[in-house]
Amino acid sequence: MKAILRVLSYMRSFWLSEVVAYLCMLGINGIRLLVPQIIRRIVDQGIDAHRLDVLSTSVFLLLGTTAALGILRFGESYLTEKVSQGIAYVMRNQVYRKLQRLSFSYHDRAQGGQLLSRATSDVERLRRITGRGILRIVDATVLLIGTAVVLFRMQPLLAGLSLAVVPFVLIVVRRYMVRMHPLWHGRQDRIAVLTSRLEQNLLGMSVVRGFAQESAEIRRFDAENAKVYEISMKLARAGAFTMPFIVLLASAGTVLILWLGGRMVIAGVLTLGELIAFNSYLLQLINPIRRLGFIATLLGESRASAERVFEILDAKSEVEDAPDAVELGPIKGAVTFDHVSFSYFGRHKVLDDVSFHVEPGEVVALLGPTGSGKSTIINLIPRFYEVTEGAIYIDGIDIRTVTLESLRRQIGIVLQETVLFGSTIRENLTFGRPDATQEEIERAAKAAAAHDFIMNFPQGYDTPVGERGVTLSGGQRQRIAIARALLLDPRILILDDATSSVDTETEQEIQAALANLMKGRTSFIIAQRVSTVRNADRILIIDRGRLVAQGTHEELIRESGIYADIYYRQLRSEERPQEASLLRRKA
Repeated sequence: MKAILRVLSYMRSFWLSEVVAYLCMLGINGIRLLVPQIIRRIVDQGIDAHRLDVLSTSVFLLLGTTAALGILRFGESYLTEKVSQGIAYVMRNQVYRKLQRLSFSYHDRAQGGQLLSRATSDVERLRRITGRGILRIVDATVLLIGTAVVLFRMQPLLAGLSLAVVPFVLIVVRRYMVRMHPLWHGRQDRIAVLTSRLEQNLLGMSVVRGFAQESAEIRRFDAENAKVYEISMKLARAGAFTMPFIVLLASAGTVLILWLGGRMVIAGVLTLGELIAFNSYLLQLINPIRRLGFIATLLGESRASAERVFEILDAKSEVEDAPDAVELGPIKGAVTFDHVSFSYFGRHKVLDDVSFHVEPGEVVALLGPTGSGKSTIINLIPRFYEVTEGAIYIDGIDIRTVTLESLRRQIGIVLQETVLFGSTIRENLTFGRPDATQEEIERAAKAAAAHDFIMNFPQGYDTPVGERGVTLSGGQRQRIAIARALLLDPRILILDDATSSVDTETEQEIQAALANLMKGRTSFIIAQRVSTVRNADRILIIDRGRLVAQGTHEELIRESGIYADIYYRQLRSEERPQEASLLRRKA
């Protein structure tokens, strides 16, 4: 139960509320143990003795204890809920912060739906156990011990017979928990898979409908849903047998005690009031025994959820700040790759012994076939991944010796897949600089050729963009992403095929604006268009993870067969449409 004990360690931060809640619980159990004695006094000393004064005082005492019970129950319920919600709040924050810090490689392997399920439904199950779940365990234990003590003081023989069933109940509960744990864990895993399937379908709804795959996706979802249903029914069948069996064992003891106790009252060994009180204690004893089944289920589910949550919290990020990492001061932008090799997940090499040096302010274009390693190179500069061999230097400083935040703060990035958040254009633009002024926002938007279309919206910069920027075109989304990066005023600018979703005319507008903004900045551009390649200060040719050539367009067209092949097959064809467009505008 290490996982459960680790969850309970979170309760230390809420010790005062927890102590008061448990004091309320002890008060409630004290009243529970007192009430049967009051009833016994009413029957034996009030009703049987025909004493109205004893009857009246006992009834008023019973009313007082009922009122006190209500107050204590409120305190117990409110404070345990406060503690459990507080723990859930802390755990959600810890999971979210951990997910933010884990390296890209972890997220490459994990499914978003799995992580979402662990951060929500699994944490909610742990909230239940840290609230009333643990309190119910302690409550049942205290009530069981207290009732047993009182019963033995009243009538040892009957007490021994009534409690003889408890060891058998504990054995049944223990076996039930051991048998059901794999199923609880399996159900949580299947729910996570189901959540992941739902998330992927919602995000890819346009693709699903575009390929008319609604029926196929419904069948796939139904298959995953059926697996969750099947496991849940196995758990339900086991619980439907175990819980009534526990109650049957407890109730059988009660029936036996009523028969034996009745005979003892007839024989004059017990008074009627004592039998009623004894039976009241037995009925109270059934409740904690009955709760053992519920508690066993709750503990089992919570253990499975705890294991899944702690898998995230205990995950090691492959990219972390070194213990002696320092802040990276303002940089000039010189970038050096020194015999860099890289492998995803320790498998085949994506980059193999890549070395080059870029001077501050240079515009570098990376060119090569799909899968050659271009995106990997630019992902290594901000340390999204850690190099397998070699080192990367910025202004002569190994990037592994500086803090990630100070490094990434000076790098502007526009990735190939544009990601916008479901808020306004302004909030997306200022994501990296929330304190940016309106003038700075507009300057960046104009530089990215985004200002004009933004102002055409009725709400201008306060226009909502919808989830993932769905209300904008691909070109509009990319221009906002470019403006967002430029607003940081970075010394190093990374554009991963950033103009891939814009038409030729829009690209020319963006390139013209970027030409001025790139001055004084080291810029890495992955592009498939001739204009970007020809305007670069240097072109790096990447093939199968190796740097096979580098130089200017004029140098490479003469000296590199690979570049000449790429240029004439993939890029040269673009010049004719551009020339035709230019002639049309002149006409």
